[in-house]
Amino acid sequence: MVKLRRLGGLVLVLGLGVMLSGARDPVVTTAPPLGGPQEVSVIGVFSDPHGQHGVMIEGKRDKRRVLMLVGAAEATAIAVPLEHVTPPRPLTHDLFLTLFGRLKVGVDRVVITDLRNNTYYATLHLTVDGAPMELDARPSDAIALAIRAKAPVFAEDRVFEKADRLPGGPAGPGERI
Repeated sequence: MVKLRRLGGLVLVLGLGVMLSGARDPVVTTAPPLGGPQEVSVIGVFSDPHGQHGVMIEGKRDKRRVLMLVGAAEATAIAVPLEHVTPPRPLTHDLFLTLFGRLKVGVDRVVITDLRNNTYYATLHLTVDGAPMELDARPSDAIALAIRAKAPVFAEDRVFEKADRLPGGPAGPGERI
């Protein structure tokens, strides 16, 4: 519990403007060449003054960014490994990764596949006994597992395109979790 409290101490107050400091970089105005999903970096987990939480991803190929809204528990599940915090007891995603290891299941990659009706979709790509397996997953769960497993996260180009068309987002400055 003490280490989880330390996580709260790791909260860095950042405005969305600071978070998006890359906005001064040249903006990509044309769609990147099609070639499948692009690998993304998980930039961080943020919250706004109204209690909304989001995870920011950035394409490694074209530097486009998407802020996906997630719940508080999901934000914590992603923030803990991003901040290299080790909880005193395994969290759910830690437990799954331990179980996967004992069952010889590998986490190969995560692909954020779509955005429909303000809901993001993802596929978790696993290897079980040498055979590939795909599971439908919430992006927040898939990202939390991928970070722990040190597996790459990808996003389809349509996710960036559809997210660009969403109105609004978390308002005002936020805090980094």
